[in-house]
Amino acid sequence: MHPDKPLLLIDVDGPLNPYAAKPTRRPAGYTTHRMRPTGWTDGKPLRVWLNPAHGPGLLALADRYELVWATTWMGEANDWIAPRLGLPELPFIRWPQMHGRAPRGTFWKTQYVLEYAAGRPFAWIDDDITDLDREYVGQLHPAHALLRYVDERVGLTAEDFAVLAEWAA
Repeated sequence: MHPDKPLLLIDVDGPLNPYAAKPTRRPAGYTTHRMRPTGWTDGKPLRVWLNPAHGPGLLALADRYELVWATTWMGEANDWIAPRLGLPELPFIRWPQMHGRAPRGTFWKTQYVLEYAAGRPFAWIDDDITDLDREYVGQLHPAHALLRYVDERVGLTAEDFAVLAEWAA
């Protein structure tokens, strides 16, 4: 843990894997990977699109942030995603319950993100962030927080990386 740095909480599906892009057209800059994480019981391996430039981009942010997985992949992001992006093993949020009820219409992860942050500043990239989540965090979290919505059809962009770098500066 690096309590002097803000956290950068990283979702996989949406920000790193633009799963909602047209299924027959891989987004520019992405490569296709076939994976079988725990719980994936479909006959075919899961198709995951990853952009190899995201690894160096996230590593560059590691000077300013403590990088943490905030994904339903949990620790399996270290097995399946990190090696393909050139990332080291990262800590991850263990969700007490996934896809459950959430306070005030927020995304189910939001309450647990606040628990994990434990009062520390954080930036969070996810494709399910809404204004309700921003309002909830603004009311309950004592430190600065950036909730950055990433379009699940596009994934992380150069603009997202610039906003994250500027926010941490």
